[in-house]
Amino acid sequence: MYTWMLTLLVLSLGLGHAQRSTQEAFMMQYFERRIAQLEERLIKCEQNTQQVDQKIYDLSTKVRGQLASMEVHRTEVKTQVDNVAMRVERVERDVEYLENKTPNQPHIEVEEALIEQQMKDTQKKIVKITLGTDCNIALTGVKSLKIVKKAGDVYGSWLKDPTKGSAKIYFFSGNKNNTVLEFKSLKTFTDGRLAQAHPIQLPFPWQGTGHVVYNGFLYYHRADTPNQILKVHLLNRTVADSMLLPGVGRLPTYALTTHTFLDLAVDELGLWVIYSDPEFGGNLVITKLDKSSLAVEHTWDTTCTSRDAESAFMICGTLYVVYNSRYGGRSSIQCLYDIHDTIHSEESPVLFFPKRYTNHYSMHYHPKDKQLYAWDDGYQTIYKVDLKSKAEV
Repeated sequence: MYTWMLTLLVLSLGLGHAQRSTQEAFMMQYFERRIAQLEERLIKCEQNTQQVDQKIYDLSTKVRGQLASMEVHRTEVKTQVDNVAMRVERVERDVEYLENKTPNQPHIEVEEALIEQQMKDTQKKIVKITLGTDCNIALTGVKSLKIVKKAGDVYGSWLKDPTKGSAKIYFFSGNKNNTVLEFKSLKTFTDGRLAQAHPIQLPFPWQGTGHVVYNGFLYYHRADTPNQILKVHLLNRTVADSMLLPGVGRLPTYALTTHTFLDLAVDELGLWVIYSDPEFGGNLVITKLDKSSLAVEHTWDTTCTSRDAESAFMICGTLYVVYNSRYGGRSSIQCLYDIHDTIHSEESPVLFFPKRYTNHYSMHYHPKDKQLYAWDDGYQTIYKVDLKSKAEV
């Protein structure tokens, strides 16, 4: 009996071992198949990666070739532009030389009607024009520039008091402040630092860049008001007078100098204010002011547009408007308006400023020095001007 039981135990153990061996073999086959599938996928992934790498390499090679070609074209274009610039500069020098050396010649062929009109114009020009004082000069060219200094903000204004015997320089940095810096002379301004100037605290802040100093008084557009002009005594810093210009201040005076709504100016005839009027299509308007009482003497609607204008100034009762491009370029006077009606914009040539491809944010004519004091992108610049009798223009 014991032998039978032992035999049965041995058979049971053998059967269990055989079953385990079969299961292990099945699991091994399953793992081998999965591993083989993973190896196939890895091989395919590697092949795809190699293809992508090849495409990226081909693309980078093509881009490098195109960049090299573009660099060659850029160099060629730059060379051509430089050559054109040199030719233009050479032509400008030749034209300037001819203008200086060759006297103005009358037109050979002129119709009788044109001759008659010119005779009438000449008769008008020889008439003595009086508006407070005799004044019969006109701008014929801007002949040179001098960069005096680079100081202050991109926007600003600097000027001299045109009163006889005054040499002081007044410096306004930015387009809104309540402080003006005073220098004893142009030399002091040129050689010194802004910290060495005499600061003048104003009773109210100014706005824009259209300020003027006249006989010890500062005339300016009061900030945060559309059309108030203040007259401040610089010595005691008090408001001597003020006025409101009705309907003014709705548009910037110049399209390229958007922070200036009232541009004050001084010439041989006195005090002026220049502004843009939307009722006249955005054309510029000039008003003659009484410097003592700030009363309006007379207003003229001009034919000069404010579009693409950057600044303007008055000389002997004539408005000269300076134009430029929004991105900076060579400034030029393309429009004028003479209150005496002796010179006309359509008969006057375009006057270019000496080469300086930036923007002017203010420009003030000094009737004693016969110079323009300009703020040129943060550079304080002086332009010398050519003036002739209106009868010769």
